[in-house]
Amino acid sequence: MSQELQGMRVAILITDGFEQIEMTEPHAALRNAGARTAIVSPAGEKVQGVEHGEKREKFTVDVPLSLAHPEDYDALVLPGGVANPDRLRIIPEAVNFVRAFVDAEKPIAAICHGPWMLIEADAVRGKRVTSWPSVRTDLKNAGALWTDRDAVIDGNLLTSRKPADLPVFNLRMIEVFAEAAARLHATA
Repeated sequence: MSQELQGMRVAILITDGFEQIEMTEPHAALRNAGARTAIVSPAGEKVQGVEHGEKREKFTVDVPLSLAHPEDYDALVLPGGVANPDRLRIIPEAVNFVRAFVDAEKPIAAICHGPWMLIEADAVRGKRVTSWPSVRTDLKNAGALWTDRDAVIDGNLLTSRKPADLPVFNLRMIEVFAEAAARLHATA
């Protein structure tokens, strides 16, 4: 087990309808790199994953969104699934939670439909990003520079297209989060 992210605190913001593998694989990669993760959700005690729209496992919510404080976390992960970010982006507290990470210049990793939350948080204007193809026009309309690549890094922002890109997404996520942690420790 590597420890590039030892002690780093990472929030994973999800609600019912998240693409399960887009949460479980990054979650495992973060834990294996030494990070402490927390599932943050407005969904209650449990949150329902899906696989291509079909209901799958339920996961325990570690921190209800109403009690989550962005300052308690060093980084944020935004999994996709069509329903997940579509539901979250109409919840002002969820948008404000993401916006706080943007404003604090903390690293954010979003995959598939997850970048919808970045649009709502006004975090993509002038940024190079990628996403699930159907989100492309939304991102462009929000001022992003969209490209069709497995993973795109622009500063503290990492975006990726789909579950098949998870191996690259997870590697880049660890890199981006580790660089942010190193900068934080260098200024402390």
